[in-house]
Amino acid sequence: MSEIILQVNNLSVTYDSFRVFGRKKSYQAVSDVSFHIERGEILGLVGESGCGKSTIAKAVLGMISHTGEVVHFSKRPQLVFQDPYSSLNPSKTIGWIVEEPLRIFGKYNKAERKRRVADMLQRVGLGSEYLDRKPSELSGGQRQRVCIAIALIQRPQLIIADEPVSALDVTIQAQILDLLLELQKELGLSYLFVSHDLNVIYQICDRVMVMKDGNIVECGEIEELFSNAKDEYTKKLLSSI
Repeated sequence: MSEIILQVNNLSVTYDSFRVFGRKKSYQAVSDVSFHIERGEILGLVGESGCGKSTIAKAVLGMISHTGEVVHFSKRPQLVFQDPYSSLNPSKTIGWIVEEPLRIFGKYNKAERKRRVADMLQRVGLGSEYLDRKPSELSGGQRQRVCIAIALIQRPQLIIADEPVSALDVTIQAQILDLLLELQKELGLSYLFVSHDLNVIYQICDRVMVMKDGNIVECGEIEELFSNAKDEYTKKLLSSI
């Protein structure tokens, strides 16, 4: 029997917005969504911009208030950011940035932190020569590798990847997707992989949820859904690729 690493039950998220003259209006970004992720699985979440994908990611990470239940069967997941250009402190070295979560965690001495940082950078394809470089000295793909190293440095079992390749060109996208797959097999990771791009979803995911207007309209194994979609919105998305 497969082991569940994340269970989400009846998740809803409502935002308060303000209209002209200060009149408050509520907006339901996510409505009664339920799903689970199994250990070692890559679950995709796809839909057009504004459908609620990132809101689900934030709720799973505990970043926003919600109703419903989010149950983690491992320590808290970590996030791989969408934009590798704005998510790294430009004034610090790569070594300092990757080490920061370990300093906050406070479990390891300085020598052990340095060893873990060097090991993690090696795992994401960056050698020790990158330790003293600043983010501005790196390409977009290299910066995203640093972001992945930061997410993995505390050895989580679940990664939330929110549009992790959308800011990269197609060639670099493929390299980062290959890296994520290698790390998933090597470290036994599970991913919630959020994207608006069905081509990217097809390359990396085992199952996929299709989202529209805050609701999951279809969910299934990747091959089955791509070859035999049931929902009209899913068919529309597939016809556009």
